Amino acid sequence: MSVRIARVTGLLYLGLAAGGALGFLTIRPALFVAGDPAATLSRLTADPGLARLGVSLELVTVLTQALAAAGFYRLFHRADRFTAAGVAAFGLVNAVVVLVSAALLGAALQVGPDAAAVQTLYLISGQLWEVGGLFFGLWLIPMGLWVLRSALMPRALGWVLVAGGVGYVVSAFVGALLPSAGVVADLLVVPATVGEFWMIGYLLILGVRPAPSPAPAS
Repeated sequence: MSVRIARVTGLLYLGLAAGGALGFLTIRPALFVAGDPAATLSRLTADPGLARLGVSLELVTVLTQALAAAGFYRLFHRADRFTAAGVAAFGLVNAVVVLVSAALLGAALQVGPDAAAVQTLYLISGQLWEVGGLFFGLWLIPMGLWVLRSALMPRALGWVLVAGGVGYVVSAFVGALLPSAGVVADLLVVPATVGEFWMIGYLLILGVRPAPSPAPAS
C-alpha cells in the first residue's frame, strides 16, 4: 500500500476534522442563539463576514470528506473491497448532508431582515448535522472493521473506531428521542473522537503496515 496515499488521506481527514470543529463547534454558536430569532439576526447582520466564513468551513468539510472517502477506498479496497465500499459510500452521504447545511447557511445571508426565516434556516442546518451523525457513525464502523480484518493497522484502533461509530449512531437516536439528554449524546461520541485522531495520526506518521507476504509453496 502506498504511504503517499495514506498520508494524503490523513491530511484530508485532518482537514475534515478542522473544518467541522471550526465551523460547527466555533462559528455556529457565535451566531446562532437558540430560542431568540432576533438575537440570531442581530449577530448575523453585525458580522456577515463571520457567517460567510462559517459557510466556507462547511464547504471545506464537504470537500475534504468526499476526497477522504475516495482516499480510503483506494487505500482499503485491495485488502477488503466490501468495507472499503462502505467507508466511501457512507462518507459521501455524510458529505452531501453537510453540503445541504452549507446551502441553508448561505441562504440565511440572502433572506433579508427576516428573523424567523434566518432562525429556521439555522435550525434546519443544525438538525442536518444532528441526523447526519447517523451516517458519520456508519462511516466509522466499516473503517474499524477494515482495520480488524486487514491486520495492516493496530487491532485496538479497529475496536475503538467500531465503538465510536456505534456511539455516533446511538447518539443520533438519543438526540431525536431525548433532546434534553445532551450530555449523554456527547459522551457517546468520545470513542469516535479518540479513534479519528488515532487514525489521522497513524496515517500521517506511519501510513499502513506492509501486507503480509504469502507463504512460499512447499
